[in-house]
Amino acid sequence: MTMPDLSGVLEAALYADDLDAAESFYGGVLGLPVVTRQDGRHIFFRAGQTIVLVFRPDATRLPRDPDALPVPPHGADGPGHLCFPASGRDLDDIKHHLEANDVPIEADFNWPHGPRSIYVRDPAGNSVEFAEPALWEARP
Repeated sequence: MTMPDLSGVLEAALYADDLDAAESFYGGVLGLPVVTRQDGRHIFFRAGQTIVLVFRPDATRLPRDPDALPVPPHGADGPGHLCFPASGRDLDDIKHHLEANDVPIEADFNWPHGPRSIYVRDPAGNSVEFAEPALWEARP
């Protein structure tokens, strides 16, 4: 039996010690709607068809209560990375919006094959990229 084709990413996880700062950045600055929040443990945001999970790493490493869902403990150390797709014409607006919200631009450049990427850091130090989808399109 062969593996069926995967159609995308349903959820992506980042880790942050300060969930209020994460909510201010992802919900406030980026405008992502909050799906759910469990104080001291996690906050989840909707980004189109994807859910952005932001966990407190120390809380997600703890074994769950025996009556809870059987999600295994998990976590990460150090900054992660997340990339949001954006059209070329939207990248300028994103850059201006980030700057207006005092989010420093870490990098803004065009890759050798043409697509543009803008990089910033969230309050936890995670690398957040906004890139033209052509970044990963097949190249000749």
